[in-house]
Amino acid sequence: MNMDRRKFLKAAGLTTLVGLGGKGIFELVKPGTVEAEMAHEGHGHGGHEEEAGPKVRWAMLIDVMALNKEKVEKIVHTCHYLHNVPNWGDPKNEIKWIWEDEYEHVFPDSYNEYNHILEGMPFLLMCNHCDNPPCVRVCPVQATFKRPDGLVAQDYHRCIGCRFCMAACPYGSRSFNWLDPRVQLEKEMAQGRKLNKRFPTRMRGVVEKCNFCVERLAEGKQPGCVEAAPDVMFFGNLADPNSNVRKILKERISLRRKLELGTKPSVFYLI
Repeated sequence: MNMDRRKFLKAAGLTTLVGLGGKGIFELVKPGTVEAEMAHEGHGHGGHEEEAGPKVRWAMLIDVMALNKEKVEKIVHTCHYLHNVPNWGDPKNEIKWIWEDEYEHVFPDSYNEYNHILEGMPFLLMCNHCDNPPCVRVCPVQATFKRPDGLVAQDYHRCIGCRFCMAACPYGSRSFNWLDPRVQLEKEMAQGRKLNKRFPTRMRGVVEKCNFCVERLAEGKQPGCVEAAPDVMFFGNLADPNSNVRKILKERISLRRKLELGTKPSVFYLI
């Protein structure tokens, strides 16, 4: 029985390891696994299968092994500048699009053969732009929605501040503006902070999160975090078998958060 299960997981391209004490499930994505997943969803190399799925599904790859404190700070600063994210200076009112956390918190109750390497290493977190996003299903006014290219978008003007999306998100990737961010930004500007006038500021009472720099994608640019650290962050079309991200995932072992929930996150951690 156990041997059959191991054979099945190997054939599927996944090594699933049960957490210590049976507390959770940890999925390690072996090279080539994404190829099988995308082929199943209709993104294969030919025939009618390739035509069945969308032509674009954006994905972000983060090379954990290349991260260090300086690069983390540069990535976070770049993202928060480009999107006018206020710095309240306290966790209660914190607004975050991309942030750092520890391996133990990112992958809790998990055990795998790489633990001794990953423990203590920095991990960058953001919206996972899930292929099956639970936040979209619960929003009563469609303020959060999934675009045809796979991005999970947020309409600040439509948002009514119910925070259902925050409750539904299993990754804690959304922030709520309890206070007026524009007031805080004015204070920061008085202290020398520069505002990015090309991106809108938000108002009190709305939810916000990482948007994969959709405004930059519309101009043919890479997300700001990728430009800030091109040796750490990789962005591309997961639906294209010849894209940079598909080529990297063929060669590298990667992790995705909480795969057992079926959300199919589009953020991969390379190890």
